Amino acid sequence: MLNSAPDTPVYIDSASGLIDFIADLRKETLIAFDLEADSMFHFKEKVCLIQAGTASSSYIIDPLSIPDLSPLSQILSDPNITKIFHGADYDVRSLYRDYQIAIHNLFDTELASRFLGNAETGLNTVLQNRFGVKLEKKYQKKDWSQRPLPEPMITYAAKDVQYLIPLYEIQKKELAEKGRLDWVTEECRDLTLVRSGPVNERPLFLKIKGSGRLERRSLAVLEALLEFRLELAGTKDRPLFKVIGNASLTKIAVVQPQSMEQLIKTYALSPKQINMYGSPILRHIKTALAIPERDLPRYPRSHSRRISNDASDRFKTLKLWREQKAAELEIDPGVLINNSALKTIAESNPQNPEDLNNIFMLKNWQKKELGAGIITTLSRPEKN
Repeated sequence: MLNSAPDTPVYIDSASGLIDFIADLRKETLIAFDLEADSMFHFKEKVCLIQAGTASSSYIIDPLSIPDLSPLSQILSDPNITKIFHGADYDVRSLYRDYQIAIHNLFDTELASRFLGNAETGLNTVLQNRFGVKLEKKYQKKDWSQRPLPEPMITYAAKDVQYLIPLYEIQKKELAEKGRLDWVTEECRDLTLVRSGPVNERPLFLKIKGSGRLERRSLAVLEALLEFRLELAGTKDRPLFKVIGNASLTKIAVVQPQSMEQLIKTYALSPKQINMYGSPILRHIKTALAIPERDLPRYPRSHSRRISNDASDRFKTLKLWREQKAAELEIDPGVLINNSALKTIAESNPQNPEDLNNIFMLKNWQKKELGAGIITTLSRPEKN
């Protein structure tokens, strides 16, 4: 039977160790989890460490040493075990992306913090406010794919889950007292369904800030440079931003230098980058400049339907109502209901609570808690 004090994590780096871990934790009803990945150091991001904690033990699972992590789904998908994360969106996406593991019965303490009206919801701030604990953050941006991991990094990783169970217990009680536990339960249920989107979907320039303002020839040059960087990053096994930054490539695409001297004068690249990539960059620019005008890319524009004046007035009225309701509940207005949902309500102009069922983006808790207020607000005669 695995056993350890919370500050002395059990390190699991074998299939047999994982099976023992699963057998031991099947008896638990509350387990805290966290992940560490390597997006800052490698081309293809992957989960490098999985931390788990119970009320009496802490564990470090090494995915890089265990060929098959699928048995872990016995814990993560068990509806009888509450899995506690802080800021679970990334973790949910990563576990499904790398291992096709889905999570059931999740509780997100970061999300709960927002529904309790906390302005700052980062783990370090929450733990300081709740327990007077300050986590060490010097290993936060380290390379978690290195092996062997230094002992201080293992200890650091384990502490990220050490306080999540007591935090959960406090938050669950407070949410119940405020009548918001069902709100968070529904939000967490929806959170378990998030998945990562396509990676490096074309055109690549759609992910580049400011590219929508470029003319078509510059877009062609930028796309060519982005393809070059993507291939280079894959070969070097480095993140895109550590090869050449987005701003540098955008500047080159606008200037469109056609000689080494012109490229240097853009001041978009360091001397080292010029030396390493200058010639191929110029070749890609030349190729893009030769593309016929009719074949140049266009930045896709979404032509959203213009909201009517009446709907616009209703939207403003609903925003005012939301501000008042949020102040009354001492919660951020955007957490209560976001602008997109309010705009859809304003456009559909529901006449009774049942009409709100046709607005798919509304949560059940929002219909129940806010529905009457929304209908009452919309039924008031216009003052202007």
